[in-house]
Amino acid sequence: MGFLVKVAGLVRKDLLSELRTKEMISSMLIFAFLVIVIFAFAFEPSKATTKAVFPGIIWVGFSFAGILGLGRSFTAERENDCLLGLMLAPVDRSAIYFGKVISNFFLVTLMQVVSLPVFFVLFDYRVTAGGIGKLVIIMVMATFGFMAVGTLLAALSANARTSEILLPLILFPIIVPVVIAAVKLTAMALAGSSWGEMGMWLRMLVVYDVLFLVIPFMLFDFVLEV
Repeated sequence: MGFLVKVAGLVRKDLLSELRTKEMISSMLIFAFLVIVIFAFAFEPSKATTKAVFPGIIWVGFSFAGILGLGRSFTAERENDCLLGLMLAPVDRSAIYFGKVISNFFLVTLMQVVSLPVFFVLFDYRVTAGGIGKLVIIMVMATFGFMAVGTLLAALSANARTSEILLPLILFPIIVPVVIAAVKLTAMALAGSSWGEMGMWLRMLVVYDVLFLVIPFMLFDFVLEV
C-alpha cells in the first residue's frame, strides 16, 4: 500500500502541475485538431476510400499528439532540477516510472476523449453502440502500451540537448507493432467484427503491453542515471 500511495502522490503532482500550465494537453489537442482538419479537407466523407483509411487517420493523430505530450512530460522536470529532486526522494524509482505512465496515460486519454467525437462528426462516420464499446477497450489497451514504452524513452532522451528530435526517432520504430495492431483492431471494431475475429491482433496487443511494461520497469533505474 505504501508503494501505491507514493505512485498516487506522483500522479497527483503531475496532474496538478498540468492543471496549472495546461502545456501538455493543449499541445496535444491542437495537434489532434490540426490532423482532423487537414484530413477532413483532403478526403470526401462520402467516399468509400475515406471509410477505409479512417482508422489509420485516427491513430496518426493520436500517435503524433501522444509523442508531443511524452516529450513534454520529462523535459518539464529538468527545470529547477526537479528530476534530480525526484531521484533523491525516498521512494523506489519504479514508483516514478509508474506515476509518469499513469499521468501520461490519463492526459493522452483525455485528449482522445475530446478529439475522437470530432473525428466521427467531420468524417460523417456512423458506428453502432457495440462498435464504440469495442473501440474504447482497444484504445485503452493500445494507449497503455504506447505510454509504457514512451515514458521510458522520454526519460532516456530527456537529458539530451535535442530531446525533441531524439524521442520520435527512437520511439517510432518500437511502437510500430502497437500502432499496426491498433489500426487493424479499430477497423475491425468499426466494421462490427467479433472479438473472436480480432483474436490474433488482440493477443499481439496484450503481449506488447505486458512486455513493454516489464522491461521498462526493470531498466528505469539505469535510465535515470544516464
